[in-house]
Amino acid sequence: MKTELSAKFFARARKSIPGGVNSPVRACKSVGCDPLFVSKARGATITDVDGNEFIDFVGSWGPMILGHAHPAVVEAVRRTALDGTSFGAPTPLEVELAELVCDSVPSLEKVRFVNSGTEATMSAIRLARGYTGRNVVVKFDGCYHGHADSFLVKAGSGVITLGIPGSPGVPEDIVKNTLSIPYNDVEVLEQTLRDPALAIACVIVEPVAGNMGVIVPELDFLRKLRELTSELGIILIFDEVITGFRLALGGAQERFGIMPDLTCLGKIIGGGLPVGAYGGKKEIMDTVAPEGPVYQAGTLSGNPLAMAAGLALVKELRKPGFYDELEEKSSRFAEGLQRIADNAPFPTALNRIGSMMTCFFTAGPVRDFASAMQADTERYGRYYRHMLAGGVWLAPSQFEAAFVSAAHDRAQLETALNMTESSFKKIADR
Repeated sequence: MKTELSAKFFARARKSIPGGVNSPVRACKSVGCDPLFVSKARGATITDVDGNEFIDFVGSWGPMILGHAHPAVVEAVRRTALDGTSFGAPTPLEVELAELVCDSVPSLEKVRFVNSGTEATMSAIRLARGYTGRNVVVKFDGCYHGHADSFLVKAGSGVITLGIPGSPGVPEDIVKNTLSIPYNDVEVLEQTLRDPALAIACVIVEPVAGNMGVIVPELDFLRKLRELTSELGIILIFDEVITGFRLALGGAQERFGIMPDLTCLGKIIGGGLPVGAYGGKKEIMDTVAPEGPVYQAGTLSGNPLAMAAGLALVKELRKPGFYDELEEKSSRFAEGLQRIADNAPFPTALNRIGSMMTCFFTAGPVRDFASAMQADTERYGRYYRHMLAGGVWLAPSQFEAAFVSAAHDRAQLETALNMTESSFKKIADR
């Protein structure tokens, strides 16, 4: 595998970009190699600047559910760009997408578009605080909700990948109003929410954790969470930046039949372009400016290119049978992975729901942050490098998800399984 051009770009990037990357996990530090620089992607493949082609299971960290450069999405962006790329003014496209998103996600009555998942979650907790008049936010260990100050307490994703406990630059006065408790622990959940000394505004949760690796919630946990927050007048926020439109058209809330008060969505509703959204019950959303006193704004919010791409993508997802076909494909692939894991000469646990999955290099079950942290990250790094050399593009972190897309064909999935089996043999010994 040639890497000369990627190495040159990385050397250049480190002179003008911190760490040579614009998001920390991309630096590939935890997997013991330097990043490859991408030149293009089509369908389920991604190609770097040296011409190496890989079967892609990252999918831009989830949103490429149709695969890369889907013709309907590309044409929508091309057609829209001919009339301008940004106006800073209302457009028909944002109205159409808002209607389609609200019609698709069960709990949404109104939605506000923003520019990223971080912006969506940050805005949602501000709204929850403004609506309730309370300050405390409860989150869960290992769940990642973006890099806003309030969330960098026992966060997942790049924070744990790099072994960072939090972040300098986050004032104690801010994080003192954020409590982080164990995921999937009903007893601690009830003790915390019923604590009379706490003025809890909201609980924010990934209904399926995807940023400490894929961890599926126990239904009793989500049900109890909904029951307690309703009883105590606490706003329940589902961070569906990953699971929204991924696990079902209506996201995890549709799949589990549990409705939050507010929902955060991410790049998938923009066809992979920079976009996010938060929405929920009308009486809560009506407190957002200019209708209410809770201020939130964005010059590029509702960008016409992102709206056009999102409309094209969501219309594809709404076609009959789309999710059934994706589920069948993902299930077949996961069964193959499970067979390999069962025969592995080292402890391995596969967690999957729908088209997202993580293979943890540890004995199962992996059900929370503490058990995820038992994973052998050094072995994962060797696995990652073997898979990359064999033409399979995985997330450069043990604590992320792999995604199957509609574009993956049977031959590509079989190739990935064969490479996994071969890689497991190579990394069996230290």
